[in-house]
Amino acid sequence: MVSDAAPERAPVIVSHRRRRLLWHRDFGLLWTGETVSKVGSGATDVALPLVAVTTMHAGTFAIGVLGAATWLPYLLVSLPAGAWVDRFDRRPVMVASNVTSAVLFLTVPVAAWLGVLHIGQLVVVAFCAGFAKVFFRTAFQAYLRTVVPRERLAEGTAMLQGSAAGAEVAGPGIAGLMAQAFGAVSALLADAVSFLFSTVCLLAIRSAEAPNADPRRNAGLFQRIADGLRYTARDPYLRTLTLYGSVGNLTVVSVQTLLVVFLIRVVGVGSATTGLLMAGMGAGGVAGALLAGPLIRRLGSARTLLVCAAGATPFGLLVPLTDRGPRLLLFPLGLGVLGAGIVVGNVVGSSFRQAYCPPHLIGRVSAIVSLMVFGALPVGALIGGAIGAALGLRTALWVLCTALLLPTLVVVFSPISRLRELPRGAP
Repeated sequence: MVSDAAPERAPVIVSHRRRRLLWHRDFGLLWTGETVSKVGSGATDVALPLVAVTTMHAGTFAIGVLGAATWLPYLLVSLPAGAWVDRFDRRPVMVASNVTSAVLFLTVPVAAWLGVLHIGQLVVVAFCAGFAKVFFRTAFQAYLRTVVPRERLAEGTAMLQGSAAGAEVAGPGIAGLMAQAFGAVSALLADAVSFLFSTVCLLAIRSAEAPNADPRRNAGLFQRIADGLRYTARDPYLRTLTLYGSVGNLTVVSVQTLLVVFLIRVVGVGSATTGLLMAGMGAGGVAGALLAGPLIRRLGSARTLLVCAAGATPFGLLVPLTDRGPRLLLFPLGLGVLGAGIVVGNVVGSSFRQAYCPPHLIGRVSAIVSLMVFGALPVGALIGGAIGAALGLRTALWVLCTALLLPTLVVVFSPISRLRELPRGAP
């Protein structure tokens, strides 16, 4: 539920200009590799808990621990990763992260085929892949400026957000179908292949990174981290929107942690249906990517953020109403509207950071945002697992889906609520 503010110009979601950017060779390679990798990761998001539930019969709290392991590295290494990424070339970091992730996910089907797979291995793989993801994401945010001109960052960001939302539709659906046909571990094999494909695309990019212009690039690690923290904490927009994203992700992941278990054990649907229903959030995300540009142009970036936060999150209350029969449709409807609101906020926020922050600080700012926003995810996963085990799945979802309204209060009680447009450049 990350969202950060206004781009220099509103994203053009469907236009001839957008198509020209996609056909730009280096951006096209970056976009294609990242989209395929996102589809693989979307499959893994469903496949990992499916393996734990259907193969190992793991309990609700164990699923929460598995979810927490995926995101815990954001708490542990985000700040040093940002300082390190701002000092060196970003592409080698991304390539190394992809290869590491591919090897890690390959170990799961191998262990399953040998009959030695254990829930502990799933937790270790999720944890180590999370480390790789921290470095990749931080480097990717900084590297985007290498292949996209500053004046087109909003457009490129909107395209990446749109394809990520589409991957959330395709990934869970693929995971469900593969699990039904070949077993859940097969989806993890597909994810490993997607990481290797992304690596090939990165290596084919010709654009050279600009020389490091940071006047303090030779400062120590802790000093560089402190520079990024001061910049982010003193800026009212970065500070407010980082808090908004952190509270949003805390609540969203606490709900998401329980969804697969809820559908299988309470609603009583199969693996394929579970994957298709989980794709509802991604479908809504695609709609959000298409709506982001018109909404920003009509309402302004700040008002778009507020309207989406206040208007989309109440639909999450449809999820605990889900049951077999016609009420099964409430699940994708609730997740779909929620996903649309999240993606609109992501388009606004990611474009804001790219255009607003100085180039030599973007890695550290992205890492600080990741620490707060994604570091909230393991906490949310543990909260979701604990509340689900204590109250029962349906009751827990009622509590947690009500809590989805909390991030809206962060925006309402901030200077953003009084603005139509967020600033277009750092003062």
